[in-house]
Amino acid sequence: MKQNEFTIRWSAQARDMLISLRDRRVREKIVEQVRLLEVEPEKQGKPLIGELSGYRSLRAVGQRYKIIFRIEKEKTMVWIMALGIRKEGSKRDIYTLARKLISLYFKK
Repeated sequence: MKQNEFTIRWSAQARDMLISLRDRRVREKIVEQVRLLEVEPEKQGKPLIGELSGYRSLRAVGQRYKIIFRIEKEKTMVWIMALGIRKEGSKRDIYTLARKLISLYFKK
């Protein structure tokens, strides 16, 4: 492992979200995008605000999907917290789901 390389870890919820995607090509593209976070993850995606402050959002699969992640620099680790499609106003919106998951399982 190179000095500036980060280890990728998936939360159980994010792994379940990935597995639940029916299209194998979509799953593969998301995994490819996540692998890019191994090097300089702080330069990728955009920082989130509000309840999701401290997390970042990365677009994947033609920008349809969002990957929500957190960087732990001191451990050189990137946590994939959730992934899904942005559906503003829907209970299935990835940001709505991410806020619920993080408040339930991932207190800072």
